[in-house]
Amino acid sequence: MAILVPFLALAQFTISGKVVNQANKQALAGASVAIGELTVQASADGSFQLSNLKTGTYHLTVNYVGYKTYEKQLKITSNTTIQIELSSASLNIDEVLVQSTRAGAKTPTTFKNLKKEDIEKNNLGQDLPYLLNQTPSVVVTSDAGTGIGYTGVRIRGSDPTRVNVTINGIPYNDPESQGTFFVDIPDFASSANNIQIQRGVGTSTNGAGAFGGSVNIQTTTRNDSAYVEFNGAAGSYNTLKNTLSFGTGLLNNMFTLDGRLSKIGSDGYIDRGAANLKSFFFSGAYYGKNSSLRANVFSGKEVTYQVWNGVPEAKLNGNNEALLNHYYNNVGTYYFTTEDSVRLWDSNNRTYSMFNYPGQNDNYDQDHYQLIYAHNISPKLSFHGALHYTYGHGYWEELKYGQKFSKYGIDPVTIGGTSIDKTDLIRRRWLKNDFYGLTYSFNYTPDDKLNLIFGGAYNEYNGHHFGEITWTQYASNSFIGQHYYDGKGFKTDFNIYGRGNYQFDEKLNLFADLQYRGVTYSVSGTDKNRNVLNQSDRLNFFNPKAGLTYALDNNSDVYASVAVANKEPNRDDYVNSTVSTRPKHESLNDIEAGYRFTKKDYSVALNAFGMFYKNQLVLTGKVNSDGESIRQNVPKSYRAGLELDWGWKINQLVTWRSTASLSRNRIKEFNEVIYIYDANFEVTGQQDNIYKKTNIAYSPSFIWTNELAVNPTSKTEIALLTKYVGKQYLDNTTNSSRTLDAYFVNDIRFRYNTRFAGIRNLGITLLVNNAFNELYESNGYTYSSLYGDQLVTENFYFPQAERNVMLGLSVKF
Repeated sequence: MAILVPFLALAQFTISGKVVNQANKQALAGASVAIGELTVQASADGSFQLSNLKTGTYHLTVNYVGYKTYEKQLKITSNTTIQIELSSASLNIDEVLVQSTRAGAKTPTTFKNLKKEDIEKNNLGQDLPYLLNQTPSVVVTSDAGTGIGYTGVRIRGSDPTRVNVTINGIPYNDPESQGTFFVDIPDFASSANNIQIQRGVGTSTNGAGAFGGSVNIQTTTRNDSAYVEFNGAAGSYNTLKNTLSFGTGLLNNMFTLDGRLSKIGSDGYIDRGAANLKSFFFSGAYYGKNSSLRANVFSGKEVTYQVWNGVPEAKLNGNNEALLNHYYNNVGTYYFTTEDSVRLWDSNNRTYSMFNYPGQNDNYDQDHYQLIYAHNISPKLSFHGALHYTYGHGYWEELKYGQKFSKYGIDPVTIGGTSIDKTDLIRRRWLKNDFYGLTYSFNYTPDDKLNLIFGGAYNEYNGHHFGEITWTQYASNSFIGQHYYDGKGFKTDFNIYGRGNYQFDEKLNLFADLQYRGVTYSVSGTDKNRNVLNQSDRLNFFNPKAGLTYALDNNSDVYASVAVANKEPNRDDYVNSTVSTRPKHESLNDIEAGYRFTKKDYSVALNAFGMFYKNQLVLTGKVNSDGESIRQNVPKSYRAGLELDWGWKINQLVTWRSTASLSRNRIKEFNEVIYIYDANFEVTGQQDNIYKKTNIAYSPSFIWTNELAVNPTSKTEIALLTKYVGKQYLDNTTNSSRTLDAYFVNDIRFRYNTRFAGIRNLGITLLVNNAFNELYESNGYTYSSLYGDQLVTENFYFPQAERNVMLGLSVKF
């Protein structure tokens, strides 16, 4: 050994490694790595190399703006590889926000996290719900068939009104309808840094009750390096997306500014199902030693042609005899006129749209303002608070035939001695609203065993619903700008919660979460049918949650939890009822239990759930005096099932991810209402049908996703994305003639990313949607009626696009 010492002393070695952010493990390009006077800068992926070092002990120093200096003594006797993790030198508002609003690794709830890289892979213009499509128990829908325009997402069969959505912890669900309309903030995925999807009740959150799940979106987070990025895409149905993003990086060790401009256009798969979408997002932040402040301003403008009536089943199947019956059953009603019937036979079966008026559009603008503040009060106590304001305004325009003047508060017209009481007209139904409030939380960690979060929110919503007539076939006594109805809705939403984790020992973690939520809501004025509105309601909810997580070893744990949630009726439930007949609020008891295993190249999560509802609101076939469907309470119903979510990096070339959901969804007793009509379409009575243990509508018993990705080179990926959704019923009768067929859809994705001088990343993506040309429908609806003794059932469907392609280009400087 002594003989080798002189040679070792003369040998030269290399220190190499990577510099990353300690919080999220993202590369810190440009970090300064130094040993003595030898200094190098970390490359775009954070890697560095210090060469020609002799045997000895060295003092390694790493500096990066906005981060604490890293120092370490290294004894070098051979080539050395090291990963250096830098911690922020100032308070990171984004990390505080995540801690306050989300489930963590030890929380006994069922959740899935999507990173920015996961979101970017398929972000070629489709609405945000479609980027969640490969997550467990999710079904997405699109009116126009392309995922651009009006889209929806169901989690465990629960519709969007039962899925709580927050943006930076601030409620996004519309307070009145409780729905989420991502079409109002197009291309928002391009400003999302990460998303957490909780299934079931989950942890306490702000806004609407989570009855199927919650989606927590965090927008642009701190980026210390300046950048400019262009993302464009073009493809089938004249779809075109252009997105320009930029960021200043950290200025003066304190400030950042990020922005995005987007424009998306598409003709849609359905005839005239066009969408013209624009949006912007700007975010400025200040980072201090113990406090930070972020201001977000974002807005969207959408103009979409109305294709929300779907395609009649007879048209979809090309059954001319049934189509003729459909025509005779509906001609002369609000549905269509004789002129419209031509397209029933002339247009494509799958892409038929009943509307032909060029101005049959939905127009809506939505502006959001968020001011988010975080402060470290002490090493053990931090505060997070936010103020927010949303202004929405817009209308949908319709051409209506044969409308009674009296329906609009207008006098009949007399021409040549003949009194005319009907007219063709164009109307606009307007919505203007203000939504504002505050959210807050305190995070207290007295030691490494206990973590407590106390938080809450107060929000107000003021909505104005009114209608205008912009044209009539016959002039009467109306005037420009006249409102033929005026309705108001005012809502307050207050909640306070306390959440805690206690590490009982090395293996057992206990969790508790208690929330009080108080809601007041009032409606006044007149509704769209000019009926007088005068209701107010106050509801108080207590929503407790508790559970435990037990670590089996360093890589796996089991968990179990029980949670209670309550949910108020929506605006239509109040409008379509009186004080004595309005429905009760809904309640849910949710039991979750699961197993989680995570290793470097393999992960699996298996979950069992039981969701037991009291007074769930469902459609029964009952309608109001104007023929519009209304919801009714059913005393008892439930969802129970198993969910699997796993991934395996088989080797450097192949990665395999898959999810599966198996569930049973039942209403214990259901009363269907079918109205009886005479020859003049007047209601003469009703028939009630009682069903026992019937399936809940839109709740497939099996959902499966699969993603098989192959990386022939480090820069190239080829992936097959598979989605299977089982049969769904269109109503709650388990009637086999009122169903959505199961569908099996495959997409193929090609990605290539490289970099060269002056360009951090050049990416090309080719996405072949529905590669094997599956003909399927993702959504639909049904209604039935009796004409004498004859039962007439009409089903309507929303066909999805056949094989189509999108080609995307991403350039980042």
